[in-house]
Amino acid sequence: MTTVRLPLFPLNSVLFPGLVLPLNVFEERYRAMMRELLKTPEDEPRRFAVVAIRDGHEVAPSTPGMPDPTTVPDRGPAAGFGADPAKAFHRVGCIADAATVRERADGTFEVLATGTTRVRLLSVDASEPYLTAELEELAEEQGDEAGALAEGVLRAFRQYQKRLAGARERSLSTGADLPDEPSVVSYLVAAAVMLDTPTKQRLLQAPDTASRLRDELKLLRSETSIIRSLPSLPASELTRTPTSLN
Repeated sequence: MTTVRLPLFPLNSVLFPGLVLPLNVFEERYRAMMRELLKTPEDEPRRFAVVAIRDGHEVAPSTPGMPDPTTVPDRGPAAGFGADPAKAFHRVGCIADAATVRERADGTFEVLATGTTRVRLLSVDASEPYLTAELEELAEEQGDEAGALAEGVLRAFRQYQKRLAGARERSLSTGADLPDEPSVVSYLVAAAVMLDTPTKQRLLQAPDTASRLRDELKLLRSETSIIRSLPSLPASELTRTPTSLN
């Protein structure tokens, strides 16, 4: 079992390997994390781990506010995640490699990272200015019939895109060809389809690529059928996709 200890960045969203993650970092605990990452030599990866929040707040309350004006501000590396932060997070996450970490004049950071490897959360440490975690790297197994399943998922995904573009009364843009490597297909589709966080988390932690693709095929057919029955999808992202403040 290969384990690694990395800074931990919890979010209200799921990061998949190969997908780009832009971040606007303004909380002090994560600013401290970025300052530490900047100490990494330029020829080495600036890695941190992203996990989806199961129970807690992505941004900790910093001032009294609604609905309770007496709310006590929550500070520290585990702010917003309770007494045992490990219980607040999903157990499978993804390592992110920060290609860009740019500090602004006000001390906040603009970060652009890419998901690389799935990891299982083993423990969380709150003794530093930011959370760190011991993580087990997870291998990506192909499983049975991954290639054939990937072809089916790509066909279903194109149909989903067409239906979604029609429901939004938009034209479907013709971008670059979609990949055909099964694991890449599985992660791209998981990130692109409008699904809630628990469903995306289920796809991330699938035991192998084939299992993830089978699940996606069912989801795509279901979502396409739902879209087909609706004349339009007003503000669909606001109701189906969580908003990240970071």
